[in-house]
Amino acid sequence: MLTRLLKPLASLSLARLHLVGRGLGYLLLLLARPAQKTARRNLQQSGLCANQQQLNSMLKQTMLETGKSLVESFAIWQKPQQDILSWVRTCHHWHLVEQALAQKRGIIFLTPHLGCFEITSIYYAAQHPITVLYRPPKLKWLSSLILSGRAQPGVKLAPANRHGVRLLLEALGRGEAIGILPDQSPSKAEGEWANFFGKPAYTMTLVCRLAQKSQAQVIMAFGERLPDSAGFDIHLHALSAQQVATPEQLNHAIEQQIRVCPSQYFWMYDRYKASRSALRKLGIKKTAKR
Repeated sequence: MLTRLLKPLASLSLARLHLVGRGLGYLLLLLARPAQKTARRNLQQSGLCANQQQLNSMLKQTMLETGKSLVESFAIWQKPQQDILSWVRTCHHWHLVEQALAQKRGIIFLTPHLGCFEITSIYYAAQHPITVLYRPPKLKWLSSLILSGRAQPGVKLAPANRHGVRLLLEALGRGEAIGILPDQSPSKAEGEWANFFGKPAYTMTLVCRLAQKSQAQVIMAFGERLPDSAGFDIHLHALSAQQVATPEQLNHAIEQQIRVCPSQYFWMYDRYKASRSALRKLGIKKTAKR
């Protein structure tokens, strides 16, 4: 039923998708008060806005960009690979991929929730195989849609469990690429507390462990949404092993990537959520909701 309702999106041009996305963004501004509150709080924490006026402007812009991102994703999950690839205008620093493949130690792509993060793995998979770590969404009705949509040619999905980690290691052992969303909150006992824009966030240790064990090349990647629905530019940036040696350093690398295009980051995602017991370990008192 959901697929049938969303199917018309797959036939729209990128400009029309973004028009619908902006409309959704305005609805988020008007109706999604909790999400808007989280985005505002995260933007304040980031220190990227010099004053209240800049904060309000950035909040509006990021909600509109989030609307575009959501609509893009629904369309991408239903469109043929070639149609999606036609949206990519250029890929900066592709030579980093060629150098890493020549070393035959594999590639760890880190793609934060920035810009059109769905398009990066599809672009790479059109040329080389990639195994992407996948965590089922909390909304069960989305699971089948996302699974079928992300299973593009050349893309293999690995569940976020021990079996999935084994699949990632096997792909790296073959000299292939894997993809991970590094700013996704890990499950209990799968992360460490590390500063993210100056505040402790529960951060995955998987990236650090995989990079150390495999000696693979780590590459940060994101798809920048271009003005006037002109398409996307994919940006690649190589990271040294030292830059992802700890969760704290990993978060710093993510921060640097966000600063390139802050309005296109998914600020509605609560990186700082935690249980009372977890916060007590940090010496932080969680205040009751009013």
